[in-house]
Amino acid sequence: MSRPEEILGRIREALAVPSDAGVKATAGDGIRDVREARKFLPPGGETHAERVALFAGLATKLKSEFQCFPDMTAARNAWLTLSDQEGWALTGSHRHPLTEALLADTPVLWTDDQPATDELERVPVGVTACEALIAQTGSVLVTSRGCGGRALSVLPPVHLVIAEAHQLLPDMLAGFDHLRETYGDQLPSLISWITGASRTGDIERILVLGAHGPRRLLVWMIDPGMEGA
Repeated sequence: MSRPEEILGRIREALAVPSDAGVKATAGDGIRDVREARKFLPPGGETHAERVALFAGLATKLKSEFQCFPDMTAARNAWLTLSDQEGWALTGSHRHPLTEALLADTPVLWTDDQPATDELERVPVGVTACEALIAQTGSVLVTSRGCGGRALSVLPPVHLVIAEAHQLLPDMLAGFDHLRETYGDQLPSLISWITGASRTGDIERILVLGAHGPRRLLVWMIDPGMEGA
């Protein structure tokens, strides 16, 4: 038996053994709830205001741009101003109540219409909804099913995420809970945690933005309780 065949054989044997799909895991001398890990992870904020402040602070460190708006009207006015300043004549997006409200009456290339990849590559900005915002890490949780497919959050050089206040969750465990509650056993083919703008420092430790995806990440949250963050 060749080495690759041996490795594949061991994988098949391992897959044949059923595993516990719950939240408990073996650790040390017994079984404990993996959610105890929260005690050792960074804080996620006890209140919504704390989570907003935490997410905003991390967004600055991660070189992403976070803004809160009291309502969609304010967000839409900001969008019209920004798109005019940047000269964004066309936007890539997917049909969702938040994206449709933000981009109403503006030129949009909808991924729901299955445009060619080269068309999407020419779009200067992609606007998507998200599954959740994670206060603990300043991350955006996106999936292929909830955020316009696989390419929309990756190909355009600018990615704008529009979310609502209730989507701001304390930590990644809460994010996984959301995915299980939303999709059950039928998880999307792509689940991604976007933590700041795409970057690399591989060459001479020089930070380069936009290396593997959008060089600019904007996160806008509709939060009636807070007019700015």
